[in-house]
Amino acid sequence: QVQLVESGGGSVQEGRSMRLNCVLPPFTTNTYSMAWFRQAPREREGIASIGSDGVSDYSNSVKGRFTVSHDNAKNTLSLQMNSLKPEDTGMYYCAARSGYVFTYNRLSAFSYDLWGQGTQVTVSS
Repeated sequence: QVQLVESGGGSVQEGRSMRLNCVLPPFTTNTYSMAWFRQAPREREGIASIGSDGVSDYSNSVKGRFTVSHDNAKNTLSLQMNSLKPEDTGMYYCAARSGYVFTYNRLSAFSYDLWGQGTQVTVSS
């Protein structure tokens, strides 16, 4: 089964930055919809997405602080996280699926069928 591989997690102090990367299999990433999720106590929260149309979307909890991007040449999805807060602590997952995902579903876990194993991010105050 295809797996995505995240990297870049770790521990950081409040207010600092961190970048997560996700290596995708060698297919054409500009035909895929991709997203980042964060494991909350009761659900997997969608925080950032980038559709096959190149349009990005963010949850209110990270808007203005996080930026999602993808590099077709490197088959890599990235998440730049700035001004980190203790409430950003959690396991972060990248996800992808072939084709278009409607805008209103892009931060929903059920929209994706390819997942990474997760990388832990810990933000201390």
